[in-house]
Amino acid sequence: MGQIQRRRGRPVYIVDGARTPFLKAQGPGPFSASDLAVQAGRQLLLRHPIAPEAFDEVILGSVMPGPDEVNIARVAALRLGCGDAVPAFTVQRNCASGMQALDTAARNIASGQSELVLAGGVEAMSHAPVLWNTLMTTWLYNWSRARSVSSRLHALAELRPAHLRPVIGLLRGLTDPVVGLTMGQTAENLAYRFAISREVMDAYAVESHRRLAHAVEQGWLEEIVPLYDERGNVYGEDNGLRSDSSVEKLGKLRPVFDRDDGRVTAGNSAQVTDGAAWLILASEEAVERHGLPVMGRIVDAQWSGLDPAQMGLGPAHAMSAILARHEMAVEDIDYWEINEAFAAQVLACLAAWEDEGYCREELKRDGVVGTIPRERLNVDGGGVSIGHPVGASGARIVLHLLKVLERNGAKRGMASLCIGGGQGGAMLLEREG
Repeated sequence: MGQIQRRRGRPVYIVDGARTPFLKAQGPGPFSASDLAVQAGRQLLLRHPIAPEAFDEVILGSVMPGPDEVNIARVAALRLGCGDAVPAFTVQRNCASGMQALDTAARNIASGQSELVLAGGVEAMSHAPVLWNTLMTTWLYNWSRARSVSSRLHALAELRPAHLRPVIGLLRGLTDPVVGLTMGQTAENLAYRFAISREVMDAYAVESHRRLAHAVEQGWLEEIVPLYDERGNVYGEDNGLRSDSSVEKLGKLRPVFDRDDGRVTAGNSAQVTDGAAWLILASEEAVERHGLPVMGRIVDAQWSGLDPAQMGLGPAHAMSAILARHEMAVEDIDYWEINEAFAAQVLACLAAWEDEGYCREELKRDGVVGTIPRERLNVDGGGVSIGHPVGASGARIVLHLLKVLERNGAKRGMASLCIGGGQGGAMLLEREG
């Protein structure tokens, strides 16, 4: 097939991108979300002859920025020197917030509203809030209204241990409030639905670590820029890699979400991590005006919805819609990135595309979509080995997919994520040249 066109509007080019190392959460991490975004953004901007004030807007995806980072995109933009006149806003679509930022930027460029946009995603999951429960917040309200000594003594007498039970923001955020299931429980649903065994899931996880280890050895993760903390420590690589991982070792881990009969463990799930990723998006006019390089272009994007209890199948829906719209087959895509929220989830997406019943009933296809070759999918590892800072992953996989296309002299790639709440997002990329 020849060059394919975005559905509407002007072409949208990706100039360059950078990301931080993804740091596994081990207590509160050394960086706030805005620190991560600023360090990654500063090193990216220094590579190009673009004044920070030249951007038309800054868009950043983030799910849980800290209380001092409300509208974290604006905080980061100002700290990066973009100036008062450059507007910035934060977008949130759960696990695909970083991809949502890119899609929003692309649509604004395609429509002519913007020429040059800094977009990406960030998350400091290790800094997720710990909250008071309703009992305690009510007690604090009553305490603030108590004026006399007797009324305060009465309030103190009502304080119970239950008031001090914290609400863990991260755990609450990873639970769907509509269906009452954690994201891990939805992965268990998929493992059961498609008969994916624990051994197969663990083998997938081991392969993710093996591929990441190989990529590190080969120096293929060149999009990573180092982080420096206030004590002078340098963080240069993703630190969740377990190069000695094996099916035997993972087999000793207990299921997390279904203690009795479950298959999903910490070992075959994405790691809780901190990280940021930025990309520079530009119109053709901006590329020529600033003399910018081009990595590739965003051809199309798709957002799809499905049962929240089956949320991990979101990529199967979103990617299928893009293929159908462009009358493409699996063979027309050179490389794929499906975010590894869970090994079960990625394997279920592959199985769904090979299942005639699922394709007919859920994807409204006449036949199966097809088989994605494993050697073309997540070739340098994924969320299981790299980590999944929810706001950043959508930007990371787009950036890395472009690097994979360049490295292999390939033309087209598809990046996709499942999204808590029952959605899927996908982006079709095409490399120039």
